[in-house]
Amino acid sequence: MASMFNERTAGTGASYAKRVSSHMAGALVVFAVLQIVVVAKMGGSLAMHLGIILAIGGFALAARGLEHRWVALGHSGLPDDGLATRFRVDMLQLWGASLLAPLLWIPVGIVGKFLFG
Repeated sequence: MASMFNERTAGTGASYAKRVSSHMAGALVVFAVLQIVVVAKMGGSLAMHLGIILAIGGFALAARGLEHRWVALGHSGLPDDGLATRFRVDMLQLWGASLLAPLLWIPVGIVGKFLFG
């Protein structure tokens, strides 16, 4: 995991865009699996399972926007130091969201069971 932020692999803006695409694909898979696991462990209702579809779709749209941003940054001609810093920040946010957002189903499930039994 430490090598994913290693500066020696830093290169042109186009290589950052490719790396972002790879990270997004992995983060989307992790996000989807965690969504399913959390809802299944809670004994989720049909509404929660439909919510998973919406959450994954929303995550995919947000990730696609991030990808477009990195394609534009790759063509901007910014120095590698600035791109490396932005890359690290964006990847920490991407992976943080993909690992922590599925946990939001826990309070939703608790409130749902309290209200609807």
